Amino acid sequence: MASVHGHEVLNMMIASGEHYSNESLAAAIIARFGADTRFHTCSAEGMTAMELVAFLAAKGKFIPVEDGFSTHESKICNH
Repeated sequence: MASVHGHEVLNMMIASGEHYSNESLAAAIIARFGADTRFHTCSAEGMTAMELVAFLAAKGKFIPVEDGFSTHESKICNH
């Protein structure tokens, strides 16, 4: 089973220029990486798309906007 780093999801969000809700981001992640893909970060692993969205939100990786949230490259750690 593939494991993708959460940074790739944040980069996908930046490249898209879109605003997301939790549900629309999870759907975009599944569309891009596949339903069976699991995700890891610098401090967690084995997450589903929805678990990753919740994890990234809890870590403050999203920027609230009027119709949901986005992110910025400054939200991606460099370690």
